[in-house]
Amino acid sequence: MMRYALAALAAFLTVPAFAGEQYVNATGFANSGYDVVAYFDLKQAPVGSPQPAAVPGSKAFTAEYNGSTFAFANADNLARFQEDPAKYAPQYDGHCAYGVAQGGKVPGNPDLWRIVDGKLYLNITPNVVTFWEEDIGGNLEKSEHNWPGIEAQPASEMAIPKFSPAAPKS
Repeated sequence: MMRYALAALAAFLTVPAFAGEQYVNATGFANSGYDVVAYFDLKQAPVGSPQPAAVPGSKAFTAEYNGSTFAFANADNLARFQEDPAKYAPQYDGHCAYGVAQGGKVPGNPDLWRIVDGKLYLNITPNVVTFWEEDIGGNLEKSEHNWPGIEAQPASEMAIPKFSPAAPKS
């Protein structure tokens, strides 16, 4: 009997935690309609330098994940995402990594990105990127500590300052 109880408990503990709401702006798409898989193929700039621009997704290549629609530039990127969406989706449901480190949810700008240890992180403004990059490891430690307490809160409804998405394309 005890063995069955332990098996049931083990199964329960391996169920993924509830995910919060993905940040979705006026485009109606997660990551403002930009292809989350494409970041992993771009050459990442050194800390302190602007990253290459995000790659616009297309309305012809979409997938649902975490209650939101993601757009992709091509069928190959769509297929890669469908194989392992958690690998490519931005951390903190597309909210700003530095904002989470500070204890809140604000939107992530798809052009202000960095991949750290195989995970995609976004920030809200170039100024915030500067603060985040001063201590990426320390800020991620704070974010990981804060996230469980704010994840279930509603997604940010704030617009990304000085950002007009050009995605997804038709």
